[in-house]
Amino acid sequence: MNNDLSGRLAVVTGASSGVGLGLATRLAAAGAELVLPVRDPAKGEAALDRIRAEAPGAKVTLGRLDLASLDSVAEFAATLDRPIDILVNNAGVMAPAVRHTTKDGLELQFGTNHIGHFALTGRLLPLLTAGRARVTTMTSASAKRARLDFDDLQSELKYSAVRAYGVSKLANLLFALELDRRSRAADWGIVSNAAHPGTTLTGLYAAGPNMGRERPSPLEGIMTRLNKWGVLVQGVDKGALPALYAATDPAAEGGRLYGPDGFGEFTGDPTALKIYRSAQDPIAAARLWDVSQSLAGVKY
Repeated sequence: MNNDLSGRLAVVTGASSGVGLGLATRLAAAGAELVLPVRDPAKGEAALDRIRAEAPGAKVTLGRLDLASLDSVAEFAATLDRPIDILVNNAGVMAPAVRHTTKDGLELQFGTNHIGHFALTGRLLPLLTAGRARVTTMTSASAKRARLDFDDLQSELKYSAVRAYGVSKLANLLFALELDRRSRAADWGIVSNAAHPGTTLTGLYAAGPNMGRERPSPLEGIMTRLNKWGVLVQGVDKGALPALYAATDPAAEGGRLYGPDGFGEFTGDPTALKIYRSAQDPIAAARLWDVSQSLAGVKY
């Protein structure tokens, strides 16, 4: 990681908890000025207190952002007016048991994880270009097994919580790669890459899987036990490292995927990974880009 980020402006979504909070804390400790757009102001204030406790003197402000609302995305983007050096598209929702939709009628995971971030990055494009920014988008190893069905991108015909999550994460990865290609072609000066945290114990394993359930999902308990035993699960401090490397290290390149170097990409230190076969088709990436512009109402 670049240890001195003084004078750099970083925007990190989903930084009120989990990997996002761990990442924001590390960025603040390195001297970056942070803007943290959050959906829940109370959680945001608690995150501020934690960041300032671990990084005294940190320059951090909160913004209001609900990625499940395209109006909210537009309103937040309009509050920023200076070049951005780092954008980390980190926030997300994972595997609700039943199909939910965003305020704009999109399937919740696809609409929040992908379209919300696609719209945000597009609306911030002039500031990202001005800052010759590094844009890191969080994906998941689940993207490896995912496939895009352009006739049912939003799981309207058949909903599977895990499948829909994988589609949203594959969309994140395709977006990161396509953004880098288009930046190079149009000379935007933006370096875009993707990262995934491996299997990291965060609130995602409770928040999403418990949506729409009468009984609590057992997933969080399973993950907690595995983390305690040190088996295939790691804590936030380690899980934040691939995104931290991708977003700040001069050696991290555009058009690449970074994740843990351990068995199955579950845990480990950050390393460059081979782009998953599911994300190697530039024609599919360009098609997804066009669909996303239409759904987001944002033209790059």
